[in-house]
Amino acid sequence: MTHELTASRLASASSDGTVNGGWWRDAVIYQVYVRSFADSDGDGVGDLRGVRERLPHLAWLGVDAVWLTPFYVSPQADGGYDVADYRAVDPLFGDLSDADDLVRAAHDLGLRVIVDVVPNHTSDRHPWFREALADPAARARYHFRPGRGAGGALPPNDWESVFGGPAWTRVADGQWYLHLFAPEQPDLNWDHPEVAEEFASVLRFWLDVGVDGFRVDVAHGMVKAAGLPDIGHGAQATLIGTQPLPFFDQDGVHEIHRSWRRLLDSYEGARIGVAEAWAPTSERLALYVRPDELHQAFNFRFLNCPWDAAAMRTVIDESLAATASVGAPTTWVLSNHDVVRHRTRYGSLARARAAALLMLALPGSAYVYQGEELGLPEVVDLPDAVRQDPAFLRSAGQEGLRDGCRIPLPWSGQEPPYGFGDGGSWLPQPAEWAGLSVAAQTGDPHSTLELYRAALELRRALPGLGSPDAGGLTWLPAPEGVLLFTRPGFACTLNSRPTPLELPAPGRPVLSSAPVETDGRTVLLPPESCTWWAL
Repeated sequence: MTHELTASRLASASSDGTVNGGWWRDAVIYQVYVRSFADSDGDGVGDLRGVRERLPHLAWLGVDAVWLTPFYVSPQADGGYDVADYRAVDPLFGDLSDADDLVRAAHDLGLRVIVDVVPNHTSDRHPWFREALADPAARARYHFRPGRGAGGALPPNDWESVFGGPAWTRVADGQWYLHLFAPEQPDLNWDHPEVAEEFASVLRFWLDVGVDGFRVDVAHGMVKAAGLPDIGHGAQATLIGTQPLPFFDQDGVHEIHRSWRRLLDSYEGARIGVAEAWAPTSERLALYVRPDELHQAFNFRFLNCPWDAAAMRTVIDESLAATASVGAPTTWVLSNHDVVRHRTRYGSLARARAAALLMLALPGSAYVYQGEELGLPEVVDLPDAVRQDPAFLRSAGQEGLRDGCRIPLPWSGQEPPYGFGDGGSWLPQPAEWAGLSVAAQTGDPHSTLELYRAALELRRALPGLGSPDAGGLTWLPAPEGVLLFTRPGFACTLNSRPTPLELPAPGRPVLSSAPVETDGRTVLLPPESCTWWAL
């Protein structure tokens, strides 16, 4: 089956962007971590031209859209999430013409393009922050405060950086500024009208380039509780997404997202906003995707779910119920550039393959992180000397080991850099990755790459798959450790147990993460596997 989302289909979408209720509602969106995808100029770092040259692979794979991590001008203190100029491409990744060429090439292949926007903070090299350091009268766009204690020597409150240590840094004249992430990422003050005006302008700039949407970094973080109150205890990074915090998920963020939705809706075609938002409950997360706010929100509860059938069913039910309450699609994701790859997290490639089929069978939109279609494991043995995660040298925050999921992709060949580029790779690639490259797996019916490709083809061929508008999900009775659900014309079985299990065959098997034995009446489900059935 060929890739069906052609450029003509992109062009023929109605003015409000609705194709079967909106392309994003069942889209498979592929995350490209730009610096690790493909290097076109031999400097060891991936770039926009490298992405453009490899787009045919993504069209062949069968995804609907590409999400690009930040490529803007940045000192790279946090992998580009410290932006110094939101309207320019960092020379490390190319220039504006490369961005324009990439968008055009993607559209020609029927792929939509989503780019990151980083509104919670800027780089400390941003002109606004440089002005604030030079002139105390120009600090209202950020959160500057006097310190506490004798001579103001203590931070203004007890907030901690997600990356570890205090969320405050003192400047030369004695004031402190807030940074919920690295000190090089000062938080913006969204109560200042110029901040909202600037980001509306930034969104329009990239929409005029032709991008199809934005992934909103820290979409839950732009508004802080009045008075910046103390929290009262440490280890605050462990509380994110589990309980209310005065610096995240404040109600005021929703008016920002409403204004952005109005802006997106003013453009022809379906331009979307995707919230990277952490909230204490599924119900709170659903607020970000109400009809007048963003179109999608990442479902981190599914990503964090252990390899346990009962826990998976609970997360699936609660996620679907929460988004259904506001008429939005649910999103599903297993890996990204900030977490341990799910093959390693789950403990085996068999489980990773099964989890992928489960994810792709669920109603809604799915996100695929680059390399998961190759079954790449986390690289856990990087020497300290080569690590570049900014949190690595800090303590009490994130563990600082995100480099292990950011290793440049293997494309071809028997030794590093495996076709990534002519100049090596910015992080070392394992010697055992030769057998996991795109070239090595292409055409092998047993490979993880061909499993993903077959699954994405079937999502298009079977009307009961993917689309949240095609009908609901019905759970059927199943033994402990097994999930069995049906959708219109389709069934899915997940055997999470370490042993095979015989069951009545739900239908005709069309795809499985491991070989399935069936006589048409019964099926022997392989251990730790997922199977799709046509009814």
